[in-house]
Amino acid sequence: MIALSLAEIAAVVGGQTHDIPDPSAQVTGPVVRDSREVEPGSLFVAFAGERVDGHDFAAAVVEAGAAAVLASRPVGVPAIVVDDVQTALGALARHVVDKLGATLVALTGSAGKTSTKDLVAQVLRRAAPTVFTPGSLNNEIGLPLTALSATEETKFLVLEMGARGIGHIRYLTGLTPPRIGLVLNVGTAHIGEFGGREQIAQAKGELVEALPAAADGGVAVLNADDPLVRAMASRTAAKVVLFGESGEADVRAENVRLTDSGQPSFSLHTPSGCSDVTMRLYGEHHVSNALAAAAVAHELGMSVTEIATALSEAGSLSRWRMEVTERPDGVTIVNDAYNANPESMRAALRALAAMGKGGRTWAVLGKMAELGDEALAEHDAVGRLAVRLNVSKLVAVGGIEASWLQLGAYNEGSWGEESVHVSDAQAAVDLLRSELRPGDVVLVKASRSVGLESVAQALLATGAEGEVAVR
Repeated sequence: MIALSLAEIAAVVGGQTHDIPDPSAQVTGPVVRDSREVEPGSLFVAFAGERVDGHDFAAAVVEAGAAAVLASRPVGVPAIVVDDVQTALGALARHVVDKLGATLVALTGSAGKTSTKDLVAQVLRRAAPTVFTPGSLNNEIGLPLTALSATEETKFLVLEMGARGIGHIRYLTGLTPPRIGLVLNVGTAHIGEFGGREQIAQAKGELVEALPAAADGGVAVLNADDPLVRAMASRTAAKVVLFGESGEADVRAENVRLTDSGQPSFSLHTPSGCSDVTMRLYGEHHVSNALAAAAVAHELGMSVTEIATALSEAGSLSRWRMEVTERPDGVTIVNDAYNANPESMRAALRALAAMGKGGRTWAVLGKMAELGDEALAEHDAVGRLAVRLNVSKLVAVGGIEASWLQLGAYNEGSWGEESVHVSDAQAAVDLLRSELRPGDVVLVKASRSVGLESVAQALLATGAEGEVAVR
C-alpha cells in the first residue's frame, strides 16, 4: 500500500485511535486480514467471523511488526477503532485508488472471470507495473484488499468482480471505480440465487453503468457473441468495444483451431492489425478469454504484436483451473476442481475431448452448486454431453446431483461401465488407481464445496500411491 499515517487512516475511515503513542507513524506494509501474512509496517484488519475472531490475534500481529489493527473494539495494542470494519476497509480502498491515479480495469461474467483476469494482467504487465486480484478474491473484502496492495509504481489495477445478487457489483464499483469495464458472458452460475439469466444480466451490467463517459475515457468491453452482454451497450455512456468471433467484433479471432494437445491457436484481428496466437492454456474456451484481454490491452495502447506475444506466453496463475500435469507413467491429470457451473463444465469436457486423442479420457465430475430449479436439467445435460463427446468414462462423484450426471449419460446412450456413480472422492480414487493406464487423460471438476481437488492430488501423489488416502 502507499504509505499513510495512522492519523490519516483514522480520518479516512472515520475511526478513533486507541493505544497509539505516535499517530504520525506510518503504515508502509501490506493491509492483511490473515495474521500469518503480517509484515513490518502492516495494517491488520480484524474481522470477527463465526469461528475465528481476528481481534484475538491483535497482540500477536503487533508483536510481529504490524503498525496497528483496524478493529471494531479496543484491543490493548495500537488500533484504529471503527463501527464497521468492512465499511472502513472499503473507504480506505477508495481513498487509496483515488490518490494513485492508476488505470482501473474491472471485469465480471458468469464463467471464466479468474482465467481472463489472469490473462489481462499477464498482458498488461508487459507494458507497465500491474496489480491484480489474486485467485478469485472478488468480493467486498477481497477486492479492497487487492486495491490496497497497489503502490505508487502501479499503472494498471485489474480487479475481478463477483456478484450474488442485484447491487453487489454497483457496491464494488463504488469502492474501486473502473475506467475500463469488461463483461465476459451471462450464463447460469448462481442462477438459483438470481432467479434467471435476465436477472444475472441486470447484475453484471451494473459494471458498465458505473463507467465514465467516453469523453472522460470510459470503455466498456463487451462480448459480441453473447446477446445479453452485447445488449449492455445501451446501458453505458462509455465507448463500446466488442470482442468475439463475430464478424462485427472490433477484436476478433479467425482460423480458430486446436493443437494436438488441445491448446488453441488463432489469428488475432484488431483495429490496428493482426497477429497469430498459439496459447499455452488448454481448451477452445480460452479463445474468448484471450480476445477479451486483447481488447483491453489494445484500448490501453499495446500493439497487436505485443498482445499476441503476451497471450502466447501466458500461463495459468490461479490454482486448480485446468492445471495439466503428466505423471511419470504417462497418465495426464487435469485439475479443474476449483469451481464449476454448466458453462465451465461444457468447456472443460470439450477440452478433455481434444486432449485425449492418444488414449482414453476420464471425466471425474461432481455437483454444480446454486442452480436452483435448473439443477436436475443442467446435471443431466452435462452427463449427456460427456457421451456425445465420446468421453471414455464418466465417474460421477457424490450425492443426488452426481446421480443425475450419471443418469444423463446413461440415457444418452452410455452402457456397461462407460459411466459410473461412486459415493465419494476416495471411491473415485480407488477406481481410477485400479484402471488408469499410460496415455489416459483424467479431468477432475466440480463446485468448490465438493472438494474434488483431493482426487487430483491423490492421483498425482508420488511414492506408494495405494497407501495415500483422500482427506
